[in-house]
Amino acid sequence: MESILKKIDQKEFRVGIIGLGYVGLPLMWTFNQNGIPTLGFEIDENKVSHLKSGTPYIKHLGKEMMKKLSESAICDYTTDFSRISEADALLMCIPTPLDHHREPDLSFVINTSETIGTYMRRGQLIVLESTTYPMTTDEVIIPILEERSGLKCDEDFYVAYSPEREDPGNKDFNTSKIPKVLGASSDAALKIAQKMYETSIERIIPVSDCKTAEAVKLTENIFRSVNIALVNELKIIYEAMNIDVHEVLDAAGTKPFGFMKFTPGPGLGGHCIPIDPFYLTWKAREFDQNTRFIELAGEINTGMPYYVIDKTIEALNTHKKALNGSRILVIGLAYKPDVDDMRESPTFKILDLLKAKGAQVAYYDNYIPEIPTSREHQEWTRTKSVSWQEDIISKFDAVVISTNHSDINYTELGNWCNCIIDTRNAMKDYQSNKTNHIFKA
Repeated sequence: MESILKKIDQKEFRVGIIGLGYVGLPLMWTFNQNGIPTLGFEIDENKVSHLKSGTPYIKHLGKEMMKKLSESAICDYTTDFSRISEADALLMCIPTPLDHHREPDLSFVINTSETIGTYMRRGQLIVLESTTYPMTTDEVIIPILEERSGLKCDEDFYVAYSPEREDPGNKDFNTSKIPKVLGASSDAALKIAQKMYETSIERIIPVSDCKTAEAVKLTENIFRSVNIALVNELKIIYEAMNIDVHEVLDAAGTKPFGFMKFTPGPGLGGHCIPIDPFYLTWKAREFDQNTRFIELAGEINTGMPYYVIDKTIEALNTHKKALNGSRILVIGLAYKPDVDDMRESPTFKILDLLKAKGAQVAYYDNYIPEIPTSREHQEWTRTKSVSWQEDIISKFDAVVISTNHSDINYTELGNWCNCIIDTRNAMKDYQSNKTNHIFKA
């Protein structure tokens, strides 16, 4: 252990990062900025090619990061996982989705652990950064590593869990500034992992063990899911009373204590909030525990796209049009403003529902000009965004604002379109003399 700590102090400790996406790439950049040698592992050859050429593939991270990483003498990238033994630490930044039954899909965790176990060596630190249910590290990862490698945890290698807390597009907090929760399999593992992260991250929050750290991340996202469900339900209730929920929330948000403002929308998106609560729901069954509050929140949030469709039908009715056969434009494919991240975006559900009801559907999103290949939305692959032109936008019978990107000219949108369904309060400042023009959803 002392020799490992010495290597970290001397910045001779090489950090391997498995998965160079929305979590792994900023993490690699953070270590690189602090002079820590890194080795990135990625199954996608295109990402490795982009990294070597300095070509961005995650828009909001910018060109400068990619250019500097491609030129860095202490960075390397590979699709060859047999090089795992070259790294002193291996940070797993891999997907943890739900399957079709809304149960945890740990296939990426299992496959990556098996690969690490095949090529690992003594003295390495293995860290999972992906969100998962408590005891995944202890019950899934460590047994696989020991079986595959023939080595013993905390004797021959070390294991820790430190959940990512990325917020894509948030300019106030980058990876180095977000406090890092850390749990480990032993005191020695915790000491090594903490020393490693302290080289590049301002504040480390050590907790008792891996399962506690796993529970921390779930708790954070369940808190957000439940509160978003609450304001989504309030939106529906207040709309029936002809009360503007956004005005209510803005006023309530002026209270300096005891209230935290959340914003309603067309559903949940991103890799965390729509998925993570169900990881705890699934694990809780093993202990004969029910998660009624969590499941109710999930039910409300997953039902919001249906509410948007109902409001779209109502809006079209005021113009004496049916949804079937109407041309509908959905604005915003990304799950949140000003990023190109479409993971779990509720827009896809809205597109699917509109199409199923006979609408002719298109989308606009300058951040995602073409829908890339994905496991979940294959039917939309290579669909292209329409152009932001009056002669194009004005021909749609209705426009649904699903994501309120800041680069959209909402004044032009209001002038061009006679029927707008606004799920994000994006048109709040637009003044209109038209009737049956803007509908809040």
